Amino acid sequence: MTANPVLVESTRGGVVETRHRGAIAVCDADGGVVWSAGKIDDLVFPRSAAKLVQALPLVESGAADRYGLTDRELALACASHSSEEDHVATAKSMLEKAGLSESNLECGTHWPLFNHKHLIDFAGAGKKPNQLHNNCSGKHAGFLCACAHQGIETEGYVGRDHAIQRQVKAALEDLTGTQIGEAQCGVDGCSIPTYAVPLRSLAHGFAKAATGHGLGKDRAVAARRLMAACMEHPWYVAGTKRFCTEVMEAGEGCIFAKTGADGVYAAAIPEMGLGLAIKCTDGSGPATEIMLASALARLFDEADARYEQLQAMTSRRIRNWNGTEVGEMRAVYKPD
Repeated sequence: MTANPVLVESTRGGVVETRHRGAIAVCDADGGVVWSAGKIDDLVFPRSAAKLVQALPLVESGAADRYGLTDRELALACASHSSEEDHVATAKSMLEKAGLSESNLECGTHWPLFNHKHLIDFAGAGKKPNQLHNNCSGKHAGFLCACAHQGIETEGYVGRDHAIQRQVKAALEDLTGTQIGEAQCGVDGCSIPTYAVPLRSLAHGFAKAATGHGLGKDRAVAARRLMAACMEHPWYVAGTKRFCTEVMEAGEGCIFAKTGADGVYAAAIPEMGLGLAIKCTDGSGPATEIMLASALARLFDEADARYEQLQAMTSRRIRNWNGTEVGEMRAVYKPD
């Protein structure tokens, strides 16, 4: 069996210490592969990279308009946030607009995950997390708003057979052109279903979301509205010093990017009509980020300022606890 190519490597003292294999698919809205690396027809769980798709019922149903959700709140519905103060307040606001509260969430509780300084400050102040601090609370608040608007029972909304999850599955099937069977279903960390689809299909789906091509009118409008909200308010999609936020800022409003657990990324460049999907074989988060930056940089002209910013993200220095530079993690794959 052919392995995925090495896309990123880490060095120590001038010697390659670690190699990270992966697959990349870049597709247009017709499903054509613009370029690729590795096994793009393998099934992958998008995990949180699919949150924009999971937020479609919130907008399509009319719930977002009924409850007057702001673009920041729509971005949070697509987020894996850092549990920073305004992330938590925004999720709470979404619930309150629908007459709901933290107790209606079924995502579970965890301490702030992504920002060590924030975690230390949070714990040092004697605070304890609740479900609003879950990095998926914005998405779950979106589910609950969609349920409340449609008159759907909110209890048990995370279950695979619940009406809102059936709507999410149908949206994913529509965007990716994939019929999802029993064997492709798992359970995500926040308790909702997660579905495996071919990497190529995930990239195609985000090209369709970016352009509206091949989608029904309401779905096309909803997808582009959510993507625009994320690109306009990237901090609400992730947080301080988070890669999703920084790469969208580097794109100056023209790049959408969303991480998923265990080495997945979905991205889009609406002005080019392209969608991207990445899977790092070993699940390394830092390696996946470098893979994404490298893939995005290849799509811009070298004279473009956005190319320079993205290219700067294709490597990072490795330092020890004394701050001494001891190596580098860098992109190495060069497509034919």
